[in-house]
Amino acid sequence: MAKTAQKHDCTDPGHHVHNAKAYVHAVEEACAERGLRLTPLRAQVLGLVAAAGKPIKAYDLLDLMKSENGSSAPPTVYRALDFLLEQGFIHRLASVNAFVSCHHPQVQHSVPFLICDNCQNAIELEDDRITTLLESQAKALGFAARAQILEVHGLCAECRGR
Repeated sequence: MAKTAQKHDCTDPGHHVHNAKAYVHAVEEACAERGLRLTPLRAQVLGLVAAAGKPIKAYDLLDLMKSENGSSAPPTVYRALDFLLEQGFIHRLASVNAFVSCHHPQVQHSVPFLICDNCQNAIELEDDRITTLLESQAKALGFAARAQILEVHGLCAECRGR
């Protein structure tokens, strides 16, 4: 399980809006620092995930890439997604089988998500206390955790207000 190098507590949904181009640039910088290569295909996939503004499914990414490039094979898109996931630049939301960009691409970390069942928005809940609590509880039970994926479903404030 990836450790957080610094504290990132943020529960302000306004902070969770990405400028896709600026985000890709931040990831390019993180790749340069780590000695990684952000290929044009990886950058395109990352840009599409960031521009989506909410969780996006792999086949929706493929459709977008087909409209931009003419065609893209599923294996190439999945390889790009695997790289981006492995490096912590995006997160996979298992319960909705979709991907979202990470709000701190410079630091690999585990975060819980609040997922609205109505509008499908996902809020990356950046609160290290949750990760620490889960790690300590697992350790107390003798459990060796490899990863944390916590997804909380419900209604966001905007949908509840309607």
